[in-house]
Amino acid sequence: MTIIDTALKPARSEAQDFGTQDLGDLTPRIANVAAIAAADADSVDREARFPQAAITAAKANKLLGVLVPREFGGEEASIFDVTDMSYALGRACSSTAMIVAMHHVKVACVVRHGRGNTWQESFMRRIASEQMLLASSTTEGQNGGNVRSSAAAIERNGNTISLDRDATVISYGAEADGLVTVARRAGDAAASDQILLALGRDDYALTRTTSWDTLGMRGTCSTGFALKARGVADQIVPEPYDRIHAQTMVPYAHLCWSSVWAGIASAAVERAQAFVRKAARGANGQMPPGAAHFTEAQANLNKLRALITTTAEMYAAREFDERALGALDFQSAINLLKVEASELAGEIVMSALRATGLSGYRNDGTSSVARHLRDVLSAPLMINNDRIRANIATATLMGGGSPRLRS
Repeated sequence: MTIIDTALKPARSEAQDFGTQDLGDLTPRIANVAAIAAADADSVDREARFPQAAITAAKANKLLGVLVPREFGGEEASIFDVTDMSYALGRACSSTAMIVAMHHVKVACVVRHGRGNTWQESFMRRIASEQMLLASSTTEGQNGGNVRSSAAAIERNGNTISLDRDATVISYGAEADGLVTVARRAGDAAASDQILLALGRDDYALTRTTSWDTLGMRGTCSTGFALKARGVADQIVPEPYDRIHAQTMVPYAHLCWSSVWAGIASAAVERAQAFVRKAARGANGQMPPGAAHFTEAQANLNKLRALITTTAEMYAAREFDERALGALDFQSAINLLKVEASELAGEIVMSALRATGLSGYRNDGTSSVARHLRDVLSAPLMINNDRIRANIATATLMGGGSPRLRS
C-alpha cells in the first residue's frame, strides 16, 4: 500500500461537480513529498525540529501555490485537493501535514478575499512563483484560541501601517517566508473589529518569547514571538475579517486540520492492521486479542473520512454563496466538524494502540503508534473544543430538529 492509496476526497468525477480543477499530476507530487516526510518523521519528532526536507520537497513539487488562481501563476486547486494533500501528508508526518495545512488556510484567505487589490494579487503571484511558506498568527496575549478577539491594533501614518503584537504562538514562524495575522482595525476599535494583514518576510521582525517543548506536534515549532511589522495599507486584505473568518478561515481550517488528523489515524490503523495480520499468521489464522480493537479502529476511520468528505462537499456547494455560508446549519456543521473529527481521531489511534498492545506502546519498532497518539492528542486543544461548543451553544439552541433523515 502506498502512502496515498486511501484517498480522502471523492472520486474526481464527483469532485468536478463542485468545481474542482483537474490537477492530474498532483497525486504523484504529493506522494513524492509524503515519502520524504515519512522518512524524516521520527527524527523531526524526536528532535522537535522543523521538517526542512519535507517542506523543501513541497516547494520543489510546487505544492504551496496550488490554491492561487491560474491568472496569478497558480493551479486554482479546490478544497478537495488540499484536504487530500493534508490527509496524505498526515499519514506520513503529522508536523509536515499541519504546517502545509495551516499554510493553505492562509493562502485561501488571501486568494478569496484579496482579489481586485493590486498588492494582494502581487502577493499571490509571489506565493506561486517563489513557493512562499506562510505562517499564521492568530493567538496573542491572554486571548488563547479566541481568534475573534484582538488586542494589538493597526497604527496608521498616511499610507504606512505598523503593528506590534505579542504573538504567543506563531507556528513555524522562524522558518516561514511570510506571515498572515489578525489585528484590531484601529486603536479605538473594538476587539472584535478586526482585519487580516498579509506580510512578506521583509515586512516584519520576530523576537522569540517562548520555547516549544511539547508532547506532540513537535516539528511545527509553534513558539511565541513579539511581532513588529511595518507595511502599506494595501497589505490589509480588503474585506472585513468577520466575513473572511466565516466564509474561508474556519471552513478551510477545520477541513484541512481534520484531514491531517484523519491521516494520522489512518497511519496508526495501518500499523495495527499489519500487527494483527502478522499475529494471526503466527497463530495459524487465530485472531489475536487485539483484533477486535483493530476492527473498531477501521470502522471509526471510515466514519471520520465520510464526515470530512461530506462536510467538504457541503462547503464546496456553498463556497461562493455568502448567504448559504452564513446559514445556521452550515456554521454549526463546520464548527462541529473540528470537535467531532478531533475526538474521533483520538479514539481511532487509541484503538490502534489497544490492537498492537506493548508493540504499539513502544517508541521503536514498526508497530509503534506512540508518535501518532502524542500528535493526535493536540487535536482537541487546537482551539479548544470546549470553547467551540460554548460559542455555538446559543446558535444551536435556536435551530430546530429536521423532519427528514436527509436535510
